[in-house]
Amino acid sequence: MKKNKKIIFNLIFFILLITLTFYILLKDQNILDIFNLMLNSNKTFILIAVFCMFIYLLLEGVNMLRTIRISGNKGIKLASSLKYSFIGFFFSAITPAASGGQPMQIYYMHRDKISAADSTLALLMNLCCFQIVTISMALISLIFNAQYLQGGMIALFIVGIVLNSSALALLIIGIFSRRLSKWLVNLAIKILKKFKIRNAESKIEKLNSELDKYHSTSKYIKQHRKLMVKMVLTTLVQIMVYYSIPYWIYKALGFSGENIIKMIGLQAILYATVSGIPLPGAVGVSESGFMNIFKSIFTEETISGAMLINRGVSFYLFVIISGIVVIINLFKTKKEDKIKVIDESKEEV
Repeated sequence: MKKNKKIIFNLIFFILLITLTFYILLKDQNILDIFNLMLNSNKTFILIAVFCMFIYLLLEGVNMLRTIRISGNKGIKLASSLKYSFIGFFFSAITPAASGGQPMQIYYMHRDKISAADSTLALLMNLCCFQIVTISMALISLIFNAQYLQGGMIALFIVGIVLNSSALALLIIGIFSRRLSKWLVNLAIKILKKFKIRNAESKIEKLNSELDKYHSTSKYIKQHRKLMVKMVLTTLVQIMVYYSIPYWIYKALGFSGENIIKMIGLQAILYATVSGIPLPGAVGVSESGFMNIFKSIFTEETISGAMLINRGVSFYLFVIISGIVVIINLFKTKKEDKIKVIDESKEEV
């Protein structure tokens, strides 16, 4: 019940955030003009954009499946791995700093008889590959597209890169350096004691158990270097497909002149800029960031419509689809639990 209340609270907050965002961004716009623009757009290119988003989630599932199977879970199918991708996408979207995605993925993997150690390993490796690719692409893209970052977006980009790079550095330290990890834990203990944080001991125990998982990951990576290379390359394709969505929206609105590489680069910068903001789905900053970075690519009359279609395809549509996947699995797990209780009661009789 407590978990369900938290999910409902996050959903309500998420919906209110969306409502406030679109009110602020569109209050001075002609809604009828935006609607007509969307209605007259080329639906073929929009379908390509939707397909790109599906490929993005599919490739995440492929990477998870590789790790899960090599860990000994040979019976897991791609459909199950894709289910974990959708579940992770939904709970990451509705929780601050995407904090709910991985715990729910681990929960559903556990229900499919995948151990917490194996599921954590798969998610850690996926996260590591994702951070390496997104940070690298953002920095490379900045070299060629620095002029598109202006005003407050520059500060947000720096914050995003620093936070993501710090997270990646801590992840790598946690995986590969036991000595440095222990030093960081000792530093954390001193900080917790200094500020008299409640339940400090339980927090340290949890941190140490997480580090043990990270250290086991290092052995796995050393034994499967080729797999890690495959995962990084798959993630590169995954991210490029995802970042190409603004290009297909650009084509859907009848524009030409800009190439797909440039549009991928701009989206790489946008993602790095908004990813450091701990709001559910980066709602608000993603929309305003798109209008800021892509304002010279689209015209003044079309930028609002382009933003709505882009976010609709790359985020809101798949929040709905992944939400349906979550609901289906929720009913399925309840049915399975009910059957299990009946079977257990029969055994007792």
